[in-house]
Amino acid sequence: MTLLAGEIYLLRDKERDQVEVYDVITYRLQRRLTVPNVGLFTVMTSCEHNRCMYIGDCVVACVHRLDVQGAVTRWAVNDKPWGLSVNAAHNVLVTCHVVCKIKEFSSHGDLLRELTIPNDVIAPWQATQTRSGQFIVCHGIGDDPVNRVCMISADGRHIVHSHGGQRGSDTDQYCHEHLRLAVDDNEFVFVADSDNRRVTLLSPTLEYVRQVVSRDQLKGEPSCLYLDTRQRLLYVAVYEYEKGKWRGGHVAVFSV
Repeated sequence: MTLLAGEIYLLRDKERDQVEVYDVITYRLQRRLTVPNVGLFTVMTSCEHNRCMYIGDCVVACVHRLDVQGAVTRWAVNDKPWGLSVNAAHNVLVTCHVVCKIKEFSSHGDLLRELTIPNDVIAPWQATQTRSGQFIVCHGIGDDPVNRVCMISADGRHIVHSHGGQRGSDTDQYCHEHLRLAVDDNEFVFVADSDNRRVTLLSPTLEYVRQVVSRDQLKGEPSCLYLDTRQRLLYVAVYEYEKGKWRGGHVAVFSV
């Protein structure tokens, strides 16, 4: 899920019409778009500057580029992309979960650089880049000893700040299978903690501020975030899970 040009773009798991486009005011469906030759979508983000969306495909190991007119191209990542973000230079940061790397591409898929992150940042889900060039990375899965959010130096070598540690449900812990991030203009960090069913707010140095969205408000597991910094609205895609089965999903919108 992402926003672009006053519309909400939502991914669906199906062969055709995978992208649904909704009006940002009325939430009414406007149209559907098809991305051809899809393996399995994992994540989506957008770029207002280039007026396009980027969709990660972990089976084909590529990024699909979809512009607002509906034209689709793609480029190879050569690793499975599990996280996407766009930095201040309008380039695409691809987080490669399995090999623990961040790859930076131009809008049309030219590989600009590749970073190997510190060894104790295991199974990264998503990376974003601050204006000063540092990276905010969320990581950890299953039985990994550490589930946390880290700030990593611009060269990718050192952890500067971190929040989290041993897997759990306290305010300084995370328990997630898919952790996602959103960062505002002041570099406060919103963290979707899926298994704890909450969204946490961290300071620019990754200190705990407060719980933004609670379990009772979500009524499901948050899978991704989009922050509209102009309207101060936080969009949360939520999976509904009941009695061991996925029942469906919805998008919840919160004023922040």
